[in-house]
Amino acid sequence: MEELISQLTTLARRMWKFRWPALAAAWIVGLVGAVVVFNVPDKYEASARIFVDTQSILKPLMSGLTVQPNVDQQVGMLSRTLISRPNIEKLIRMADLDLKSESKAQQEALIEHLMKTLEIRSTGRDNLYSLSYRDSDKEKSKRVIQSLVSIFVESSLGASRKDTDSAKVFLNEQIKNYEAKLEEAEARLKEFRLRNIDVQSADGRDSASRLVEIGKLLDQARLELREAENARDSARAQLAADRSAQGGATQSLLQESAIAVSTPEIDARLEAQKRNLDALLQRYTDLHPEVVSTRRLITELEEQKKKEVAEQRKRAMNAPGGMAPTSLAAQELNRLLANAEVQVASLRARVGEYSTRYAQAKALLKTSPQIEAEAAQLNRDYAITKKNYEDLVARRQAAVMSGDLDVASGVADFRLIDPPRVSPKPVWPNRFILYPLALVIALGAGLFVAFAGSQLRPVYDAAFELRAKTGLPVLGVVSMVMGDTDMRRNRIDLIRFIAGSSGLVVLFAIGLTVLAILSNR
Repeated sequence: MEELISQLTTLARRMWKFRWPALAAAWIVGLVGAVVVFNVPDKYEASARIFVDTQSILKPLMSGLTVQPNVDQQVGMLSRTLISRPNIEKLIRMADLDLKSESKAQQEALIEHLMKTLEIRSTGRDNLYSLSYRDSDKEKSKRVIQSLVSIFVESSLGASRKDTDSAKVFLNEQIKNYEAKLEEAEARLKEFRLRNIDVQSADGRDSASRLVEIGKLLDQARLELREAENARDSARAQLAADRSAQGGATQSLLQESAIAVSTPEIDARLEAQKRNLDALLQRYTDLHPEVVSTRRLITELEEQKKKEVAEQRKRAMNAPGGMAPTSLAAQELNRLLANAEVQVASLRARVGEYSTRYAQAKALLKTSPQIEAEAAQLNRDYAITKKNYEDLVARRQAAVMSGDLDVASGVADFRLIDPPRVSPKPVWPNRFILYPLALVIALGAGLFVAFAGSQLRPVYDAAFELRAKTGLPVLGVVSMVMGDTDMRRNRIDLIRFIAGSSGLVVLFAIGLTVLAILSNR
């Protein structure tokens, strides 16, 4: 501690050697600082406060029907983007700031100055925003804030309506594109269904299920055919035995059978074609080519049947012994044989029809995976396109309603809480702070000059300092003996230094007093 005190004392003695240059530097810096502080132009601040009301009665009522924007985010973005070059140029024209701009450079400088000095601050509570601007001209600062308030309100309304219009234009373009895509998908799906109409099942079953079902029907028909053939063969055997026993009565029985029984082959074909017609009518209309062809074939078979029945009846009536009576047993056997022949013919036609259907279903089964995959792809594309189209139409309607809602209620209601006003006193500079600061800087400059002088031209007052600095032995020390005249001269010198230093402080005190008097006027 003693060593530190010794070092500080030594430093003070060295700096005391340069007290007059230090005092001169303090006076110079102090006078310059006082002049600068006194001549700094006053700045007046114009300000206004805006309240953003985001509440609306219509918005809760329209919830779910319209797009509800994030009002806080929108207002915040508006406040951040308000001070942009186009808005600043508009503000300059509104506030008549361009009247003194004689060149392009001055115009650019004015724009840069306004972009740096204009402030939009959020108070952080209750959606309050403060607009402020400082200038040496009171009226100019007020005009700037008034223009800025107008631009703030106009930008909020214009931005909302512009966004709504842009959304409508975009949605209309997308709807047109998806409408064309939807029509194209519908056309492809329709073409595919017409091209593969034979493959489609009315009840929605796939090819494998249809093949299994037709196979079961074919097996059942074949079984019934074998049973009918067995019954027919049994009737024929009984009839042949009866013929051998009755002799000539058989001829009469056959003639009566020809008269009573129609043609079994034609009847079987007619029955098969009628069933085929019923199946076709379940899938096609009356104008379909297959339906028309089947009906024409049925008509031809009916005409052929009429002719064949007429011929059989004619031959039976003209045959010898055609009306000879027969036994009841022979008549019953003849009737059973005729019915069996009709049933066999019908079952044969049914077996043929089911065989054809089975072969067709088996052939279609080989190509059905590819067809089903293509159908699934077409249906999926159609469903996706239709969903996107319907979503876009719904979004367009929501955008229209949102735009109407913005027009009716507005995104936000901007209320001017504090109209533009100018502070009666300058807000800058604060000379009551700058004047003492200038004094402190002046005193600091004097101390710095004394310290720099002591370091540039060091003077050693003690032998140990010289020995420590040079590293050489000190052979002797010559002491200075001060007389009365020297001591009196030192006292006068000290008084002068104190007076000079005090004069600087008194000068700043007088400046502060004058400043206080002027500010109270």
